Amino acid sequence: MSSVEARKGRHRQRYENNLRLVSGCIPYRLSKEEKDQSGEKENCIEVLMISSPNRDDLVFPKGGWEDDETVLQAASREALEEAGVKGTLNENPLGFWEFRSKSTQNICSLEGGCKGYMFALEVTEELESWPEQNNRYRKWLKIEEAFRLCRYEWMRMALNEFLIVMAEDEKLPAMEDLVESPSPPVVEVAGCQMMTSIRKAVPDVVAECQIMTSNCCAKPSSGQHHGLNAISPYPLGICLSRGCL
Repeated sequence: MSSVEARKGRHRQRYENNLRLVSGCIPYRLSKEEKDQSGEKENCIEVLMISSPNRDDLVFPKGGWEDDETVLQAASREALEEAGVKGTLNENPLGFWEFRSKSTQNICSLEGGCKGYMFALEVTEELESWPEQNNRYRKWLKIEEAFRLCRYEWMRMALNEFLIVMAEDEKLPAMEDLVESPSPPVVEVAGCQMMTSIRKAVPDVVAECQIMTSNCCAKPSSGQHHGLNAISPYPLGICLSRGCL
């Protein structure tokens, strides 16, 4: 049993414009995998997802950002409490996304609204026991499978931003291996336009597929991503190269 206890309650919870502030991360690890029969190996990335309590879907570690910690400390704490991992956190956020808590489904109400910041966490230690292990299991996944298992649009958008950061850090194949995609479609959703381009500010159709009508936007990281637009069988121009991921 873990000697560290998970924080409970929301008496220290931060809020901004009626939105509960949330911090989380995409934990990942690097590995080598043979790319062909020659036996030559190349970098591959796996990400860690965890189960939701009393549900079958998988999510990334995240939780409330409290008033006695920084957003980075909150992301690291949630990774430890929910997934039982420690590591090196990239201090540049992947972006932030506004979504509705799964416990609140009234689309006409601002109650239950969240603003979540996501980061990349390179895992250096996996604990055998952790605070929430009785309620959650963890699973390492190839990027391809992680996209398939993401239940919510905001998770796929965060994972897409994560891939761009990994490519820029040269932890993925070179950018010239990625193919530019055609212009994405624009669709009308509950009065908001949603564009499936990762480099545009797009309305966020997230968390239980509900839109917050007053805040239907997603904000990827403001860092330089070289105007990357990529194409794959996955949403939002996901970058997958050589079948490695």
